Amino acid sequence: MMQEIFYWIFNMSITAALTGLIIMPVTFIKRIPRRLAVFLWVIPFLRMTFPFGLNSPYSLMSLLSGITTKTVAVYSPTEHITFSCMNSLMAANSYFPITYKVNTLKDIFGAASVIWVIVSSAILLLLTATYITTMAEIKYSVHLRDNIYLSEKVVTPAVYGIVKPKIILPLSYKDRELDIIILHEKTHIRSLDNLWRMIAFIITAVHWFNPFCRIFLKRFLSELELSCDERVISKLGEERKKEYALSLIESRQGKAVFASAFGGAKIRTRIENILSFKKMTRFSLAVFIALIGAVFYVLLTNAG
Repeated sequence: MMQEIFYWIFNMSITAALTGLIIMPVTFIKRIPRRLAVFLWVIPFLRMTFPFGLNSPYSLMSLLSGITTKTVAVYSPTEHITFSCMNSLMAANSYFPITYKVNTLKDIFGAASVIWVIVSSAILLLLTATYITTMAEIKYSVHLRDNIYLSEKVVTPAVYGIVKPKIILPLSYKDRELDIIILHEKTHIRSLDNLWRMIAFIITAVHWFNPFCRIFLKRFLSELELSCDERVISKLGEERKKEYALSLIESRQGKAVFASAFGGAKIRTRIENILSFKKMTRFSLAVFIALIGAVFYVLLTNAG
């Protein structure tokens, strides 16, 4: 049973790598707003999470099906609608249950599945311990107002927690002007960024054997910060862009895994994005949304 699960996980990881490698150069296009570009990184993570997909002749996988990717149909409610699993490995004669082409493959996937479970479990335990330790560090923080606290344990402002998130500021920030910093952190809270961070880390732990997964995780976390910056600027107004950029320069880099930090990404990249920010027109917003919707359809559907 475990080796069958790993077989499909491995196939999902291959498909996720293909979609992520296509998305990566697209996200470097500066004209695409970061608030929308961040959604593109949902695609490879969805590919790593859900084994089933709708077949479509317009899927990218249909173009690649003659080379690397095949599908295994799992449900077909009508003649024209079919749900399937991507099967890039094609290492079996039959599926559900899997009958491998040679017994050697069964032994390989059997051993690999044991290693996969052990390493994934270890990483998840490490993440759990990190989360508990992180929350313990701010347990004795001093209440300032609302959900805002001061702590000598942190070096940069950040949001901690998911269910009842708290904004934790360094103790040295007590007498500083905080309106921009608080707006940034509240934007993280409204966007549920800490939840998405945790989900992304858990998915990465499951697909630890995929080197591209860690690259995608890093890019996704970076895009979360860039997206947050754009949302903040849209509320502050372009006349306060330089003030917001200066606040970032004065902050220190944060390294908390499960916290959305004010200085939590490459400052230079964020400054450049902030200073080049221009408010979108309704027409350009509609065009970008349509484009991203088309990318979702092409990359999330299976060969059919």
